[in-house]
Amino acid sequence: MTTTRILVTRNIKIFMRDKAAVFFSLLSMLIMLVLMLLFLGSMNSDTIMNILLEYGGKRDTLADQANAEHLVRVWTLAGLLLVNCMTVPMSVMSNLIQDEETGRLASFYVAPVSRVRITLGYILSAWFIGAGISLLTLTLGNIFLMTNDSGLRMQTCLSLAGMILVNSFFYASFAYLLSLFVHSSSAWSALLSLAGTLVGFLGAAYLPMAMLPDKVGTVLKALPILHGAAMMRRVSVQEALADTFAGLPAKVIEGYSEGMGITVSVNGEILSITQQMVFVVTLGIVITAAAAFITWKRSGRDR
Repeated sequence: MTTTRILVTRNIKIFMRDKAAVFFSLLSMLIMLVLMLLFLGSMNSDTIMNILLEYGGKRDTLADQANAEHLVRVWTLAGLLLVNCMTVPMSVMSNLIQDEETGRLASFYVAPVSRVRITLGYILSAWFIGAGISLLTLTLGNIFLMTNDSGLRMQTCLSLAGMILVNSFFYASFAYLLSLFVHSSSAWSALLSLAGTLVGFLGAAYLPMAMLPDKVGTVLKALPILHGAAMMRRVSVQEALADTFAGLPAKVIEGYSEGMGITVSVNGEILSITQQMVFVVTLGIVITAAAAFITWKRSGRDR
């Protein structure tokens, strides 16, 4: 384990030393934050107000507006956490691509170190940094919520922290699998840009599920991105959702939740957080096993 720890520490230091890499790894999150707060946030809160006016009868408009804005902010924070869980590990995995280009990876392979430890060095470093930055985002986001409304409860934050760890590990393993088929920094940068652009759409953050065609929604439900975002949203918005839609029929809340990607239903049944967690974990194990198998098959040969 000492060798693995040394490799993990080395990869973390290399990434954190490059301030530009750290900044651009957060660029997708910053873009999404600007879009949500300046453009989409107002649209989403207006949607909530329209629902309340239609089904809520006589209500306190000022309180409803405040609750709607708080709900949108919490919903946005959950989406940002998922964006970080995906894009940051992929940015960190650029270390592997650079090591291959410079020949350092070949040196590692001929050294008396097993490929399993080398692989773990890259995956764990991507996991730790991805989870760390996402946890920092959760902390800063919660402070922002407290300055405007009320922050998330400790139990909610702990649940989100566990989901961050699971999702970050999944995307660290996924990034390593992708890196086995990319052999240049320019190609990896292009792939990273594409991933940063798509994550908001695949996680139903830029366009809510209700605005997407049914066939597109069906495809998204088969992807771990939507389930990772949905489980975080579901935990985050529980209190805000109850306060905003207080007094409305349960079907209205269920319809809004599914339309905004807070819940995901398959064949008319709403998936539980446990089911979504099992899906992400199982898929992560499969991807890790596939990456390990490919690495093993390449043993004794150049990548």
